[in-house]
Amino acid sequence: MLSHVMLGSNDLDRSKRFYDAVLGVLGAGEPIRNVAASGHVRYFYRHAGSSLCLTQPINDEPATAANGSTLGFACESPEQVRAFHDTAVEQGGTSIEQPPGPRQASMGPMYLAYVRDPDGHKLCAICRLPA
Repeated sequence: MLSHVMLGSNDLDRSKRFYDAVLGVLGAGEPIRNVAASGHVRYFYRHAGSSLCLTQPINDEPATAANGSTLGFACESPEQVRAFHDTAVEQGGTSIEQPPGPRQASMGPMYLAYVRDPDGHKLCAICRLPA
């Protein structure tokens, strides 16, 4: 359904280090570096049919995190969720809400963790568990 998600960053080098490590847990490799016609640098991570893009805001205003938004990353196991979370925290992210663990949701049992990246974007690592 989605083609890509683009996140603005106030420190693109810091964000690249963060996402290189965190997305590496999921199997994503080095991003493609792109320079827009405006001269702004962007990084495109491509993995499993999805793209996550990091950019310097093209309007030259500060990047801000969207209130009420969460970017979810599908994980293959609870261990991968935990590794995503722990790597995010090691790379300057902040653990938020409950500690990583199982949750019962309307869509069935899940194992998940929430973090904020260094720019404040809310991320969720999630693995669906057998019912």
